[in-house]
Amino acid sequence: MDNLLKFYIGGQWVAPVSDATMPVMNPATEEQIGTVAMGNAKDVDRAVAAAKSTFDSFSQTSKDERLALLWRLKAVTEDRFEDLAQAMRMEMGAPISMARDAQADAAIGHLQGFIDALETLEERTTLANGDVLLREPIGVCGLITPWNWPMNQIALKVIPALATGCTCVLKPSEHTPVSAMVYAEIIHEAGYPAGIFNLVHGDGVNVGSALSRHADVQMMSFTGSTRAGTAVMRDAAETVKRVTLELGGKSPNLVFADCDLEERVSASVLECMFNTGQSCDAPTRLLVERSCYDEALKIAKHVADNITVGDPTEEGDHIGPLFDRIQYDRVQTMIQVGIDEGATLLSGGLGKPDGFETGWFTRPTIFVDVRNEMRIAQEEIFGPVLVIIPFEDEDDAISIANDTPYGLAAYVQTGSPARAERVSSRLRAGAIHINGGGFNYGSPFGGYKQSGNGREGGLMGLEDYLETKTLHGIA
Repeated sequence: MDNLLKFYIGGQWVAPVSDATMPVMNPATEEQIGTVAMGNAKDVDRAVAAAKSTFDSFSQTSKDERLALLWRLKAVTEDRFEDLAQAMRMEMGAPISMARDAQADAAIGHLQGFIDALETLEERTTLANGDVLLREPIGVCGLITPWNWPMNQIALKVIPALATGCTCVLKPSEHTPVSAMVYAEIIHEAGYPAGIFNLVHGDGVNVGSALSRHADVQMMSFTGSTRAGTAVMRDAAETVKRVTLELGGKSPNLVFADCDLEERVSASVLECMFNTGQSCDAPTRLLVERSCYDEALKIAKHVADNITVGDPTEEGDHIGPLFDRIQYDRVQTMIQVGIDEGATLLSGGLGKPDGFETGWFTRPTIFVDVRNEMRIAQEEIFGPVLVIIPFEDEDDAISIANDTPYGLAAYVQTGSPARAERVSSRLRAGAIHINGGGFNYGSPFGGYKQSGNGREGGLMGLEDYLETKTLHGIA
């Protein structure tokens, strides 16, 4: 934990310029587990200078050299796997089984996906007209990641920068700095030359903005709220940076009467509650065909009533707390909004589950008879709260599904492959999950509309970190 009070800059753990700090809290116990240094613009300047100083040399490395470093990174990540899992268990309350199976697993799964993509990437191609097209690293990259999937998002940004020959400065969420600290140690042990990867902790106002505005940063990649994403775009506009954004969502889940209702509704409720509902692509709007609506509600209530809320240190498939008091209060406020709007509580509701006076635990909650214009159907709640909306037919379902400012993901449950294809083609979202089909490492991830721009993961994730150069008249 000593390194939480330092920044990783130029291949070393160094004392910050800023003297500001912040406590790191365990959301399950409300106890302090550490203290993190909070940087400022001068700390950002030091980190960007380190990244800039080594870009010329690292950008000229061969693909084989970068692949060798990535394979070494994978070996060290596997050695430190449990450290990553325990870090996220402590700092964000992820139950330890889930922290291993999903949160920490992302560090290895995405890495393998990028290795596979880099092996197939053509950095030099000849066009049909005889010109030569080169793909080159864009430069120094500023990377800002959130607290809800700490390693998933760090891996999706840091690894493609390293893979393409870019250098980078990472600002992880100040609320989940422990896993980022461990990952910096992993990169150091893997043998990356000094200055290629740099880490500065801090908040968005002081560190995120300084990074986004910095003249020597050529690209910003941000994951977080739509509000914060627009701030990154504004800050980056003066220097005309490339900006990629992965933002919020209010993902619809269309349940048609021809699916296996018991299986698909049960899985849909559990998917919404996974990670205590703190996932940007969670299927938080369950749209159910009117002919099977009543039966679907019975299934959903049974599942929600039997979800276990539990101690993150214990093995199992229970859900943990929300990540802090602020998030707990937000979720409670939105549950009250749903009640005030006239939606019917099917399960859960206000307050903490029985036996959980300490910690930011909340009750898995389902609202039914919801209208899509209600706030609880339009705003991202980011907690274990599901709204269920009836629809009449296929066109009605698609209309409701697309009636949102977001477009990150959508889900379709149907026994008809033809319907699955037909409906998917009309849904305005970056990923469509059909009958429980999950995300696979190496596939692109990102959304339409206010869910962001650009794609992360696999080959498309590499391309966001590359510039295109055309050679004319070369023999």
